Amino acid sequence: MSTFYDEIGGYATITRIVATFYEGVRSDEVLRPLYPEEDLGPAEVRFRDFLVQYWGGPKTYSEERGHPRLRMRHAPFAIGPVERDHWLQHFREGLDAVDLTPEQEEKFWDYVTHAAQFMVNTFD
Repeated sequence: MSTFYDEIGGYATITRIVATFYEGVRSDEVLRPLYPEEDLGPAEVRFRDFLVQYWGGPKTYSEERGHPRLRMRHAPFAIGPVERDHWLQHFREGLDAVDLTPEQEEKFWDYVTHAAQFMVNTFD
């Protein structure tokens, strides 16, 4: 049975999306302070592995980190509408960097826009 992960090109596609996303984060004055690690590499690996697993690929994320618990893991960081919008801007760049069908792109974008809104924890 084919998964969405398989349909979009698997590991290579998600790796490209996430790498492009982090290229934007590296120089983003709003988002960069939300990443306490000087090296964004580990965060990039965690995000890639999460998306790989979410869309039907290997379960590396859960094997290494347990349940995603996204809100709990992001709770220490003030994430408001401005941060959400910057995050989505860079994710949009990631999606634009790969060759998805309009239907695949819509499915992916729907998920990330809902997830980004779910992470908002402040309106200050």
